[in-house]
Amino acid sequence: MNNMIVSVNPHVYAKDTTQTIMRDVLIALMPAVVASVLFFGVQALLVEVVCVAVAVACEWAFEKICNRPITIMDCSAAVTGLLLALNLPVNIPIWQAIFGSFVAIVVVKQFFGGIGQNFANPAITARVIMLVAFSGTMTAFVPAAFSNAPVDAVTAATPLALLGAEGAAGELPTLAQMFLGARGGSMGETSCLALLIGFVYLLCRKVISWHTPVAFIGTVLVFTAILGQQPLYQVMAGGLFIGAIFMATDYTTSPPTPAGKLIFGVGCGLITVLIRVWGNYPEGVSFSILLMNILNPYISSWTKTKPFGGVQA
Repeated sequence: MNNMIVSVNPHVYAKDTTQTIMRDVLIALMPAVVASVLFFGVQALLVEVVCVAVAVACEWAFEKICNRPITIMDCSAAVTGLLLALNLPVNIPIWQAIFGSFVAIVVVKQFFGGIGQNFANPAITARVIMLVAFSGTMTAFVPAAFSNAPVDAVTAATPLALLGAEGAAGELPTLAQMFLGARGGSMGETSCLALLIGFVYLLCRKVISWHTPVAFIGTVLVFTAILGQQPLYQVMAGGLFIGAIFMATDYTTSPPTPAGKLIFGVGCGLITVLIRVWGNYPEGVSFSILLMNILNPYISSWTKTKPFGGVQA
């Protein structure tokens, strides 16, 4: 009896750690990385390596200076750097990619206490800041390989920009090109196929649940159909898939309960449609996730489950 250990509940053991979860996310992102190199060339890999390296270095340096435990081995900084890179155009100046990685890790993550303490998704917040600060380079997309863009084109309009332009429907990629990734856009967002492979992997590994991605994408599909905005193109265009699968499902900045996840996904979808249809920006995914991150504490509180026999807090 003297060897018995008494501890507070819950008495549940799980083998998953931050490192294993982040490692699974990195594995799930590999199809998107391969697709980015296939459609945009080796420059895509360079941007991705730079963003990951700078993110990890910034986390190590900040924690070293502040005399905090070094957490780079949990792979969360690498995930943030890679997600940011995949949300950037391939021709982004390297110094701007470095700036974005610094903002994501130091300003959004470490200033608020590190992993688990940040109020918003670091990669999404850094992308929004870069979009405001460097709007020219952040919206200058080069043509993807196998796309409809002229071979001598320096930049190419994204499908969302074409959808918002009068008389541009004939220039849109085919639905097959949209699904495979042969279109303009940020280098990790174009291939829906690659992102869906990552989604299936995360579901099989039980890293995420289906609630937020399905609610997010389904809301955009339904409301763009109601508004007559070519729903299939709207769903596959822009950063909807990468945002819904990899960013709106962030543990720290999204609700933990199934009901909360559904509300969060629907809210992201509604804001995305509002911005795409009536806003000044053709894309609204990043802004929608950031706004819902801010509302996350309230959604989590409203949908908090009550223990059996307990009293609602």
